[in-house]
Amino acid sequence: MRAIEGPQYADIHRPMLATIFNIVAPVFLVIAAGYLATRGRLLDDGMISGLMSFAVRFAVPCLLFLATSGMDLGSAYDWRLMSAFYLGSSVSFAVATLLAWRLFGRTPGSAVAVGFSALFSNLVLLGLPISERAWGVDTPAMATAYALVSIHAPFCYLLGIASMELLRADGRSPSATMKVVVRAMFRNSLMIGILLGFAVNLSGLALPGALLSSVEIVARAALPAALFGLGGTLTRYSLKASLGEASSIAGISLLLHPAIALGVCRLLGVDSELTNAVVLMAAMAPGVNSYLFASMYQRGEDTAASNVLLGTAASVVSISAWLWLLGVSGA
Repeated sequence: MRAIEGPQYADIHRPMLATIFNIVAPVFLVIAAGYLATRGRLLDDGMISGLMSFAVRFAVPCLLFLATSGMDLGSAYDWRLMSAFYLGSSVSFAVATLLAWRLFGRTPGSAVAVGFSALFSNLVLLGLPISERAWGVDTPAMATAYALVSIHAPFCYLLGIASMELLRADGRSPSATMKVVVRAMFRNSLMIGILLGFAVNLSGLALPGALLSSVEIVARAALPAALFGLGGTLTRYSLKASLGEASSIAGISLLLHPAIALGVCRLLGVDSELTNAVVLMAAMAPGVNSYLFASMYQRGEDTAASNVLLGTAASVVSISAWLWLLGVSGA
């Protein structure tokens, strides 16, 4: 069989590459706009903090409330999808922690703080807008994305805090550790929005139209505000830590996690649409919460900050590559 020649090959793949560009570029251009506006002092740090507070404490919880209150819980929470994503994140966390501990000479507690970057992906600020552009709004793939988000914080904080308390020299008792986990969960505005959505979903409560419309108005502002604010927030971080360590941890998050998720989905016979949804969410960069986790324990903050900045920048290329490997055709 004659090989496909260069120009023909390019013609075949040009529509897919254009689709991927149209999915990824707008999201990162909004992030870049926030970054440049803050770096150029068009907005000061207080304005960015206010914007992020609005997005994370009000707008995104409204978005998550609407999603969880109306989703089909039975199909969205397929154990195979949850297993693929969270097995991948757990293995990535373990590998990153061991790497920081054994290869880069971190103490056990500091290694957990650094490894948390490979556990906590930026599912809300990056995963949701990119998935929405890739799969469309009211699709089974987006229901899967929201289902993953709904248990992401509880799972990651439980595993991360438990690991930290077990391995650090001055760790808490199991009961004190559980109190820390519960406190972290119920002070989280995203979790409050999700839990209220579950309450409405399970009770079958019909909300007044005026109330629902007002929530929808706020929710529409969630992703643009969060992306712009994320860009501004990234100006606070710099690549102060070892570039080798930061790039290794970011690479685990961007490459190993989605690769494991893809393998598990294929092994468990998940259909291609939902496999793509899980893999794309697994391909997201480390979230800002990974730096907050390190700050909470005052361990590895420099590397955690570098992981967020480097991972977010590198994810422009890695997410595009994963979309190409998944054969995305656009929503």
